[in-house]
Amino acid sequence: MGNTPRRGDTRQRIQDVALELFAEQGYEKTSLREIAEHLEVTKAALYYHFKTKEDIVLSLFQDLGRPLDELIAWGEQQPRSLETKQELLRRYSAALDIAEPLMRFMQENQATVRELSIGQIFKNRMLAMSAMIRDPEAPMVDQVRSVIALFSMHARMFALQAIEGTPEDKRDAALEVALDLVEQAHASSTHG
Repeated sequence: MGNTPRRGDTRQRIQDVALELFAEQGYEKTSLREIAEHLEVTKAALYYHFKTKEDIVLSLFQDLGRPLDELIAWGEQQPRSLETKQELLRRYSAALDIAEPLMRFMQENQATVRELSIGQIFKNRMLAMSAMIRDPEAPMVDQVRSVIALFSMHARMFALQAIEGTPEDKRDAALEVALDLVEQAHASSTHG
């Protein structure tokens, strides 16, 4: 990704630079003043958009998480078929591309995430997603398959570092594994 801003406006440039600094030196050690200096804006200009670092993080959760919220809203309107679950996983994989910087932030700043209410937002999103993919009537092993299908897609960012290959290849492979798991869960619960 490098230093190219996602989109041009100041609010988003602040988010991008803040995320970069949080990633480099940690949330706690980054000050609003430093963020302003990196952007070459005054602290007042920064303050116009965000009063605190927490405001920046919350805004990121809302903006980068919006595709997830839209996906959940879509999924809740759909029949609970295998096709829906597969489509949910495909769309989730794409939404994670957008949310990836956020996932890294959460991974690297776990204490902060717990303190900042964002942990709860994230947990609620995950619960909503797994509720749509998991069949509560299914045998436990199939419920576990379904939940792991979801989390296998997070693994591509962290757990798959030891595997050779491009991020795209890992993303596709993780999605394939997720689709397999959901299909297995579905097959065994319909024939059982």
